[in-house]
Amino acid sequence: MEKKKISEKRLLAVAGLGWLFDAMDVGMLSFIIVALKQEWGLTAGQMGWIGSVNSIGMAVGALLFGSLSDKAGRKNIFIITLLFFSIGSGLSAAATTLAVFLILRFFIGMGLGGELPVASTLVSESVPAHQRGKVVVLLESFWAIGWIAAALISYFVIPHYGWRIALILSAIPALYTLYLRWSLPDSPRYESLEPQQKSSVMQNMKKVWGKKYLRQTLVLWILWFCVVFSYYGMFLWLPSVMVLKGFSLIKSFEYVLIMTLAQLPGYFTAAWLIEKAGRKFVLVTYLLGTAASAYFFGHAANLPSLITSGIFLSFFNLGAWGAMYAYTPEQYPTSFRGTGSGMAASFGRIGGILGPLAAGYLLERGVSVSAIFTIFTISVFAGAAVVLIFGKETKNTELAKG
Repeated sequence: MEKKKISEKRLLAVAGLGWLFDAMDVGMLSFIIVALKQEWGLTAGQMGWIGSVNSIGMAVGALLFGSLSDKAGRKNIFIITLLFFSIGSGLSAAATTLAVFLILRFFIGMGLGGELPVASTLVSESVPAHQRGKVVVLLESFWAIGWIAAALISYFVIPHYGWRIALILSAIPALYTLYLRWSLPDSPRYESLEPQQKSSVMQNMKKVWGKKYLRQTLVLWILWFCVVFSYYGMFLWLPSVMVLKGFSLIKSFEYVLIMTLAQLPGYFTAAWLIEKAGRKFVLVTYLLGTAASAYFFGHAANLPSLITSGIFLSFFNLGAWGAMYAYTPEQYPTSFRGTGSGMAASFGRIGGILGPLAAGYLLERGVSVSAIFTIFTISVFAGAAVVLIFGKETKNTELAKG
């Protein structure tokens, strides 16, 4: 019986739409946190917990759903993760207390965290080696479109209609993406696996830490932790940092929208370079650019330098994310690629828990924004150094099967 096939463009569009709505949710959360502070009188510590609970859910989701995708298939888990996200997001619009909102953010996070490594694994297994990196980075570029949509909704909707309407606007279109996914075939590489090549979840986790893959696993886990720690620490706090620097809520949303637009060229340049110069070059270059931008953003003394450094921060950081998602699935064979990618993403999400919490904790104790962003600068630099020294280049290599 002939396997069902799908064009690369349709695969990218269907997978990318889910990615877009995930990004819309995470992007809007940074703006919603500011609105909740005013409506519910939240402290900086409570604001940090909203972002961190989301990341706890993402850590659980990445580990659970990434591992299950090696047993139940990429497509099936892909659909389940979107259900978690869309239902949780719709329900959170009705939350009236911080406790209920946090519980729902956990389940939303599970869907988000599970979808991202499973989607990148599915796409990477479905395209030829010479296009794989570019296509996965382009998949990641839907994240930027989602963030731009989030910034637009937050700017035009939240100040006038409230954060609840904004959440409903992100949940309803996600259900359409769920409909599209039913027609999506599973990864051809996964479907070609023999039954004896599929191991239990625990066996796959042991293989990830086996001697043969120990180096790749260590590099990925450190890289993911450093990048996610700094990203969520910085980007979930961007609107709040702008308010702390003396700008109004609407002006802060406007400036963050300008910065967010720079994410798209960051992805597109990374997508072009990744097949020309290789994964390591793009990762190291864009992470070093992120580190420098974070330092100058934290130390910016006026509006032009703040916006300029924020634009470069978005450009380099999101380009690095695209390269990281392309690089991660290439480190493991098909039989436990989902597990390996999910475990790396899950460990990284611990950084996503600590980043917003650390920023909130330090701000409450009067630590300057410049000092906090210096910490994030060091974190990104550490991730770049590990990839440069210990990372393996995977450009144009065929994905291992067994």
